[in-house]
Amino acid sequence: MLALYGLAASRGYAIGRAVVLGAAALEVSHYRIAPEDTDAECERLAEAVSVARDDFLRLADNLPPDSPREISALLHVHAMLLADPMLAQEPLNLIRERHYNAEWALTAQGQQLGEQFAAMSDEYFRERSSDVRHVIERVLQVLAGAPEIAPADQAHGTGESLIVVAHDISPADMVKLRGAKFAAFATDLGGATSHTAIVARSMGVAAVVGLTNVCTLARDGDTLVVDGETGTVLINPSQGILAEYLERQAWFAAERASLALIKDTPSVTLDGIKITLQANIEWPEEAASALAAGAEGIGLFRSEFLFMNRHGLPDEEEQYQAYASVVRAMEGRPVTIRTLDIGADKTLDDEATVATNPALGERAVRYCLARPDMFATQLRAILRASAHGTVRILLPMIAHMHEVRACLAAIDSARAELDTRGQSYAEHIEIGAMVEIPAIAIAIEPFAEALDFLSIGTNDLIQYTLAIDRADPGVARLYDPLHPAVLRLIANTINAGTRTGKPVSVCGEMAGEVSLTRLLLGLGLTSFSMHPQQLLDVKREILRAHTNALRTKVAAVLNRAEPIDPKTL
Repeated sequence: MLALYGLAASRGYAIGRAVVLGAAALEVSHYRIAPEDTDAECERLAEAVSVARDDFLRLADNLPPDSPREISALLHVHAMLLADPMLAQEPLNLIRERHYNAEWALTAQGQQLGEQFAAMSDEYFRERSSDVRHVIERVLQVLAGAPEIAPADQAHGTGESLIVVAHDISPADMVKLRGAKFAAFATDLGGATSHTAIVARSMGVAAVVGLTNVCTLARDGDTLVVDGETGTVLINPSQGILAEYLERQAWFAAERASLALIKDTPSVTLDGIKITLQANIEWPEEAASALAAGAEGIGLFRSEFLFMNRHGLPDEEEQYQAYASVVRAMEGRPVTIRTLDIGADKTLDDEATVATNPALGERAVRYCLARPDMFATQLRAILRASAHGTVRILLPMIAHMHEVRACLAAIDSARAELDTRGQSYAEHIEIGAMVEIPAIAIAIEPFAEALDFLSIGTNDLIQYTLAIDRADPGVARLYDPLHPAVLRLIANTINAGTRTGKPVSVCGEMAGEVSLTRLLLGLGLTSFSMHPQQLLDVKREILRAHTNALRTKVAAVLNRAEPIDPKTL
């Protein structure tokens, strides 16, 4: 038996046969063409890009009814990438100016774009470098004469559970695998926000990513165990271990069945404290998943999806339609829309910039306030969407009161513009701030008094408090949500909300981590927002909790020098 360890990206246990998928290699032939052949070479590449783009759109339009909504959105993102001049035109310029062959021109430009994404401070956007790689692989397949996307024909038509093993899995691969009875994914690459992780969670399929070399060590037909709880993959385990995992599978299936029974149960602790459970989404289509999981609203709608992977900014109407579609889908439940949160390492007009430390540069609200026309367009779109339901505006990366005042003034200006046009919007819209910079968490009182609500972004709060980039393998082990300093900042924010009568929620990854639910309840948290697939697990823990007892326990250990062990609560 061989054991490999990666990141548990989607819960569950799977036992099955390995199906190892090959990836289109980016190591292509590099040669220069004759000047007189440039037009023909440009035409060859342009035609391949067009075919690949049509492939993605065709797949998106013909998805099986049971396909996750996320796949359609991802396929459209890939089609948009191939329509972007950065991939559709720049490689043609390399052919004309440097006489590169089509494959060389495409991969050279793709590498530059991929590096720009990989350098971003936000983990979600770093993962988007895989989008660039996936679309280039498809174009290379077309250039090589591959008639269609076909990752694993051998996975279809068998009667046994199959485990997909790959260096990485694109959304298009996912579509082709829908007809197979696969039990799990295991990939060399990927993180918590990679396509494999996102789609696996939406489908309820176990997944372990970031295994580094599973694609090399596992062979077709090997018996695999994928442990989505611990991030372990076992290759050809013993019969005794297989028997143990069969028991774990049965236990997990019974657990998921029991969770479905509490979907409509009010989220109330044993001592009668009402806890609000909302969902985080990235695409409008995910609103349906939030409702299906019993979410009481959208606690975080990341607006960045509209701005990324495109040439030029989305106009007001496009943004309005996207926001309004979510507001209408939630049927009166609150929708919290976060204004654009993008880092300093890539501007939105495709002009790459160099920042000494992107995480500390012109990002999020700083970026928006420096571009008032762009900010005003987004604010008008959000305000217009409020005419269809309950909308809240969430301001990211706030550190100073003058930023709050500037944002409130910008919102008032956007209202005045809509009044001039005669366009409607809700009379009252709550305005809140992300608490993700230690400065605001330490000096929280004036922010709590000036704003309508606060939302703690634990991912960045931990990073900034501990000076740790969790994506850096050299220091990732030091990224600790249980560090006493982090917990005191969270407690300080929640307590300030209680004193001022302003609601406080947590929308970072800590909110969806079941092992931390009791700790957060003990800190006084009454509002959680997380990925829809995590919601019922957290609700079950809430239904079993007695908050007053937990608050007493947490208060007793909060000032310790060492991290709290949540298992002791």
